[in-house]
Amino acid sequence: MEIKFADVADARLIHYLMIKAFMEYKDEVPPSSALEETVESISKGLKESEQGMICYIDEKPAGMVRFQLTEKGLYFYRLSVIPEKQGQGIAKKLINSLEDYAKNKEIPTLLCKVRLTVPKNINLYSSVGFKVYNEEVVHKPNGINLKVVSMKKQL
Repeated sequence: MEIKFADVADARLIHYLMIKAFMEYKDEVPPSSALEETVESISKGLKESEQGMICYIDEKPAGMVRFQLTEKGLYFYRLSVIPEKQGQGIAKKLINSLEDYAKNKEIPTLLCKVRLTVPKNINLYSSVGFKVYNEEVVHKPNGINLKVVSMKKQL
């Protein structure tokens, strides 16, 4: 398993991995906004303040995570592992790589947001030391309200 930093040229690959992983949420109400993202929006983000990491197994892409450095810490999102590779420790390996990067940059906190309706993701982050510190309702433009929890890990 190898983790590599992404660059702008990886936007199409990042989009592919994310869409493949997030398709399981297409029937959620509302569906994940990840499914609305485009190669162009990811490319634009990578040109600006966004960064990414891609996990390869036997030189084949299996997962990715995107992140930004904020005043509160390293905020990551869209952590994605393709369905056929889930359950093999890829998500934890990506989180460990984020932790190593944050420690190297002397950033003391990792942050993320998770839908309250996806307990497996909350459990994943809890299992590696994240704690829920806030719960909120996000009001989507289509009038649907979405409950999310904010989680963080102090390094």
